[in-house]
Amino acid sequence: MTLHLPDATGGLRAYAPRTEPFAATAGAPLASRTVFSAAHVVADPFADASPDTPAAVDWDATLAFRRHLWSHGLGVAEAMDTAQRGMGLDWTGAAELIRRSAAEAKAVGGRIACGVGTDQLTGRSASVTPAGIRAAYEEQLAVVEESGAQAILMASRALAATAQGPDDYLEVYGHLLRQAAEPVILHWLGPMFDPALEGYWGSTDLDAATGVFLDVIAGHPDKVDGVKISLLDAGREADLRRRLPKGVRCYTGDDFHYPELIEGDEQGFSHALLGVFDPLGPLAAEAVRVLDTGDRAGFRALLDPTVPLARHLFEAPTRFYKTGVVFLAWLAGHQSHFTMVGGLQSARSLPHLARAYELADGLGLFPDPQLAEERMRTLLSLYGVTS
Repeated sequence: MTLHLPDATGGLRAYAPRTEPFAATAGAPLASRTVFSAAHVVADPFADASPDTPAAVDWDATLAFRRHLWSHGLGVAEAMDTAQRGMGLDWTGAAELIRRSAAEAKAVGGRIACGVGTDQLTGRSASVTPAGIRAAYEEQLAVVEESGAQAILMASRALAATAQGPDDYLEVYGHLLRQAAEPVILHWLGPMFDPALEGYWGSTDLDAATGVFLDVIAGHPDKVDGVKISLLDAGREADLRRRLPKGVRCYTGDDFHYPELIEGDEQGFSHALLGVFDPLGPLAAEAVRVLDTGDRAGFRALLDPTVPLARHLFEAPTRFYKTGVVFLAWLAGHQSHFTMVGGLQSARSLPHLARAYELADGLGLFPDPQLAEERMRTLLSLYGVTS
């Protein structure tokens, strides 16, 4: 049977769904690269919640998805922007997510790193002081460390809004790194993911900002496990990773160029911490296992075809990529509904979702293609499309 999928021109096109999924198999732990998938949260569809109320999370489905990622050898990057931090999930919800996921990681032997930010200051940033920003970071760092997870120091909207220049970033991050019990991952999230982070590290000039970022690391290299770069600029990432102190890793957050950055070159490679590995998890893990054998061509043959889907999911406005990620999780059977915290399921158009389905189906990402087709058909009917 065929589906009639809407496109951006207002018309419909016939599409014949795939009948067999990609054959992903569990295997040995990943060896040559450290790979984290930033994971989404599953909303409780029966909660009487609105975008203005605290997030209602289906904890069973949320934790089950993390077990799915761990079962394929991936690490979980928890409570990051993929989990709708600052876009539906507040700090109270994020703290509970961190505690629950960290406990689950211990139970199954999974690797986990969790986001540390300042989002409890939301709505009060105009009156926030440097001391208040440090205290907010410290509160969240304590929650992550007490849970037994690795900390990821996320970019702070409050710091971006109040910093007077590079010295404020050096002071805040230096203070936090001195306090961290274990080496952390530093996260540089570009404004395409969050417009409030424009000019992070004290400058809109990316060369100047990179210099400040490297100064932060150079001041405390023993407290930095690695850096996650989410600028969607492969050349800049490769240049930055060559300038990192010995022993400090680069985790790519580039959802456009990840195959080439993970493969690397004669001067090094990037590990990975990617939101797009939420829907790509099993396929991505299989590709890295191929790379573990030294088969670079085989790695690229598996991962390169996923880039069109990634570029589609992360197209501008990039911050709404979470909608596509959750949509694909529903089609894949990882959750029973297409509902998101904050009502963010409405953030992408039907043509966008239809194209995401088509690209994901073409890759064989749905374990049960018939279920995915039925759910896609249901969505189309809700929009008035009959086929």
